[in-house]
Amino acid sequence: MKKSLVLAMAMALGVTASAYAANPFSDVPAGHWAYDSINKLAAAGVIDGYGDATFGGDKLMTRYEMAQIVAKAMAKGANVDKLAAEFADELDNLGVRVANLEKKADNVKITGEVRYAYADNDKNDKNTNYNKLRSRIWFAGQVNEDWTYTGMIQNEQNLDNNKGDETTDFQRAYVNGKIGGLKVQAGRYNMKVADGNVYDNRFDGVQASYGKDIKLVAGYGKADPGSGDPKAEDTYYAELSGKLGALSLMAGYYNFEDIGTAKDAKTTGIDQDIWAVNAEYAFDKNFKLGAMYLNGDKDGYTGDDDGYVVTASYKGAKASKPGSWGIVAKYYDQGASTYVDHTMDGLADDEMFKGTLNENKTEGFKGYSVAADYALAKNIVAKVQWFDLESKEGEEDAETLWGQVVFTF
Repeated sequence: MKKSLVLAMAMALGVTASAYAANPFSDVPAGHWAYDSINKLAAAGVIDGYGDATFGGDKLMTRYEMAQIVAKAMAKGANVDKLAAEFADELDNLGVRVANLEKKADNVKITGEVRYAYADNDKNDKNTNYNKLRSRIWFAGQVNEDWTYTGMIQNEQNLDNNKGDETTDFQRAYVNGKIGGLKVQAGRYNMKVADGNVYDNRFDGVQASYGKDIKLVAGYGKADPGSGDPKAEDTYYAELSGKLGALSLMAGYYNFEDIGTAKDAKTTGIDQDIWAVNAEYAFDKNFKLGAMYLNGDKDGYTGDDDGYVVTASYKGAKASKPGSWGIVAKYYDQGASTYVDHTMDGLADDEMFKGTLNENKTEGFKGYSVAADYALAKNIVAKVQWFDLESKEGEEDAETLWGQVVFTF
């Protein structure tokens, strides 16, 4: 242990010049400069030395060993906030909550994200494209030890014209907390179910989850993506998931009632029930292969009522790790009854594949996508994706080249 660390820890515990007990370490003589400090820390149970009754002051200490000392000092009421912040990850692994540090930290934290996205669509041999800039500011506040609040403001700008087209919305506003053994989330949050193959967008409601190794999540509310996307007045969903070694399993049920357009949600009155089961196997820490089956029942639907998605992924870019990368390939075959607001950035949600909400014509889509992402620098990640899709019931087809660069701060 370094001299400065010994003195800092000892001062935090209120060390005086007097000795508190017999010297517990044979390699720390009474005349040593740190004798009193080490003696005090040993008497308080903060340091233990090694099994051979030595202190080992000339040895390098691991971060894990230092985290153990910091945790013991915290338990004794020592003011070691700076050390607790430095060894926060190790303390977390030890199961130690830095309560004193949390209480003294600012109650509200602000983070952000800026994304530039480009898409080039070739739909039925007609080309369209867009350039968009999306900025998000996140606010996270601690209500008490068990509850937190999260809010998010989003600004989106269309860079394809000089009309100043942009929107600013309060996109997220929800609380997270515990009620008994349940984890609860309520407000306007993002609901991503069935890995986004059913719905991945804004949701106004409440959900509760229970369990860890085997987890049950259930929620109720209103599927409200905003803009002109389909809305559902009442939505119920539940997912049960768990792991068997390297195999991850999930089963889900999703009920959307009174689906309609943003302008005419009440009168359209389409109801949609979807079931999904998914299995994913991790061959190692990098490569995963998954398959999902979906079955849907939708008012007025005349086409294929089931579907499946196969996913293969290798590694993945991490914003905190420059140079990290990953690739993902997917094959889709989904009838229009199996999704409401799909997660993809291709044209699966386009009306040419879904049909209009007020008609029986519903088509669904099939095809594939390939994506690659790369961390250009810390907190800067680029992604490019290719989609080749066609309608299941008609003759429409679409190809999309989509890319983005995301800056987080």
